[in-house]
Amino acid sequence: MAKSDDKQFIIPFVGLKQGRHEFSFDITDTFFETFEYSIIQEGEVHVDFTLDKKDTMMVGEFQLDGVVKTPCGRCNDTMDVTIEGSFRLVYKFGTEDEEDESIVIVYPEEFEINIKHSILEFMTVLLPSRTVHEEGECNQEMLDYLEQYMVNSIEDDEDDDFDDEYDDEDFNELEDEGVEDENDADMNDEDVDPRWAALKNLKR
Repeated sequence: MAKSDDKQFIIPFVGLKQGRHEFSFDITDTFFETFEYSIIQEGEVHVDFTLDKKDTMMVGEFQLDGVVKTPCGRCNDTMDVTIEGSFRLVYKFGTEDEEDESIVIVYPEEFEINIKHSILEFMTVLLPSRTVHEEGECNQEMLDYLEQYMVNSIEDDEDDDFDDEYDDEDFNELEDEGVEDENDADMNDEDVDPRWAALKNLKR
């Protein structure tokens, strides 16, 4: 499996002067292959990153623009999704953790930042809440299979409901008979429903 060069996403800020510094990245398929659980499987995305270094912090600005591939929410085939957006992260020098997700703590012993995971997170955020093909573009064979599976599942559930209803009613009738007839103990055990036998044992 090919791997993207992680080094290009690592920025050694110690050697940078105060002020704005610009970087650019062209994301390709190999970038996503290094993330085992990414819902984005492929893509071509251009990222412009500006790092503004100050005395007590650095401000990172991300601009993303491109096309990624992700599974369709209807047929599960991959589909192209256009993404575009901008984000801002504050890299704060210090030792105390922050609850604000837009603030990243940079500890005194650190001398570089890795923006690779941030780029993936931003691309994922830019995806629509539900990604589906346009009408008529889905994998029809997969849709037919899913429809058949859903119909079969519904029928199975209905059969289970019928069995449950039958068992409950049958059991209730047996319970009523037990209250009204005290001579059932004389019946042949082979002729007695095992559920009724269990009920009689409970009543003793």
